[in-house]
Amino acid sequence: MPDAQCLWQAGAALGEGPLWSPREAALYWVDIKAPALHRYRPEDGDKTSWMMPEPIGWVIERANGEGLVAGFKERGFAFLTPGTMMPEVIGQPEPDYPNNRFNDAKADAQGRIWAGTMDENEREAHGSLYRLDPDLDWHRVDKGYVVANGPAFSPDGATLYHTDTFEGKIYAFDVAKGGKLTNKRVFVTIPEGDGYPDGMTCDAEGCLWVAHWGGWRITRFAASGRVDRVIEMPVSQVTSLAFGGAGMDRLFVTSAATGLSEKELEEQPLAGALFEIDPGVKGLPAGQFGG
Repeated sequence: MPDAQCLWQAGAALGEGPLWSPREAALYWVDIKAPALHRYRPEDGDKTSWMMPEPIGWVIERANGEGLVAGFKERGFAFLTPGTMMPEVIGQPEPDYPNNRFNDAKADAQGRIWAGTMDENEREAHGSLYRLDPDLDWHRVDKGYVVANGPAFSPDGATLYHTDTFEGKIYAFDVAKGGKLTNKRVFVTIPEGDGYPDGMTCDAEGCLWVAHWGGWRITRFAASGRVDRVIEMPVSQVTSLAFGGAGMDRLFVTSAATGLSEKELEEQPLAGALFEIDPGVKGLPAGQFGG
């Protein structure tokens, strides 16, 4: 099995949202709780960080090259200005749920963002899945999540995977041409003792890679739901993963240190680090927002 190489021990409280940028040949990722946005450039090892004004769940590149889109706790959807990374608000889809925040998101080939929200206290099923269209209108497409997580798309874009981490279930949906979701079904339920499904991504062969919170591992599932491969990690709280690199053949993995005791942190000195793995397969380029 491939070993996980530590690229950056940032000590992230809640590292999440890895995104490979072909334009910059760099990986963006967030620390939701710091809150901060990080960028790592493999070519020369450059590490850059921007402090954020509030919890930030994810970033996605804009197709027009003008910076990023982000999901914030209070501001909701927002553009990030290139260079300064200052937020320009698009809109907050959940003004009636002040304890909710964005947690994870992906863009599809049509330039739409699919973003989930969660109850920050991880108690109430107030979370939803939203679709932000290029015209800046958003639509709630599913609801009833405690901790919405890890949207991912099959290579043909016809299947959307989405998770309620709290329930330990990964769902699959059929995606209609206009962006409507149908045929919601349980793709897989993570067994007790294996942690909880967190961030996800699909590879070019149509398999789903899942980070396990509290599970010390990453799992590759075949499109049938069969476990194809398990990669052990040196940290328990594995949060998300994304393919990248010039050949889209590297797997970047984020992790978290939040909630670990002093003893656990001593046993896991790399908790909160960014890792790289040679997965033996290629991934898919990340979608970009068309608005």
